[in-house]
Amino acid sequence: MRRLALALFAVALLAAAGCSAGGGKSVVVTTNILGDITRAIVGDQAEVTVLMKPNADPHSFGISAQQAAQVERAGLIVYNGLGLEEGMLRTVRTAEENGVPSLPAGERANPISYADNKPDPHFWTDPARVRDTVKTIADEVVAHVDGVDEAVIRANAERYRGEIEALDAMMAEKFGRIPRERRKLVTNHHVFGYLAQRFGFDVVGAVIPGGTTLASPSSSDLKALADTVRAAGVPVIFADSSQPDRLARVLAEQAGLHVQVAPLFSESLSEPGQGAATYLEMMRANTESITTGLTRS
Repeated sequence: MRRLALALFAVALLAAAGCSAGGGKSVVVTTNILGDITRAIVGDQAEVTVLMKPNADPHSFGISAQQAAQVERAGLIVYNGLGLEEGMLRTVRTAEENGVPSLPAGERANPISYADNKPDPHFWTDPARVRDTVKTIADEVVAHVDGVDEAVIRANAERYRGEIEALDAMMAEKFGRIPRERRKLVTNHHVFGYLAQRFGFDVVGAVIPGGTTLASPSSSDLKALADTVRAAGVPVIFADSSQPDRLARVLAEQAGLHVQVAPLFSESLSEPGQGAATYLEMMRANTESITTGLTRS
């Protein structure tokens, strides 16, 4: 019996060692937008685990104990790095302290800041920044993930960068049809600062102040924004598809104007068939929604 117990213990140790060694060939990504981008780069060269489910809120989603263990065993963690994943940053920090390589992609994307000087994490709304991020992710995968073919990773990245450049050109052409005086955005919370900077929009305001959905607007916040909407003549308020649009509708009522509330896929991809299953599909859908909403008479 003792020999059997020792043998079983040895098998368990070997299995554990195998799991640990195999972890160097995995990439764990926090959010599903970054996850889709990373999968396009990695292809079949390594396992890519995405922690955030479709239609979730990146500010508040949590992970299981099993997923936390996957983070600890990763060959590379890809995360936003600008405070976006508020519910799991402690897990990422712990893994980093234990020596797991990580890429805070937002920190490397030339971030802009809100009025209060906090960094804006929503860099993916600017395809030019995403194009540069693709190269950054490819560099880190090649440097840290065991067993990948560098030539394949580089080729995947260049192909995908070309698709993003085509997306960028399409967005510029579509947005160019919107009269300059109509390029005004009101959203559920501040999420389109990068898009506004890239394509010449004015962000009139947001229903929820700041860059997180975990904040709440006061009645005075809503009244001030309603006055701004009225003065600017904004025809539509864009609400995140993963968030209830109740607050946006309250604002529309307080504005005392006929203001449409239209959904956008701003912080999460959707399930397949729901309009935004990939980053490219999400950005194309948003471009159509914004163009239609702001050119409708």
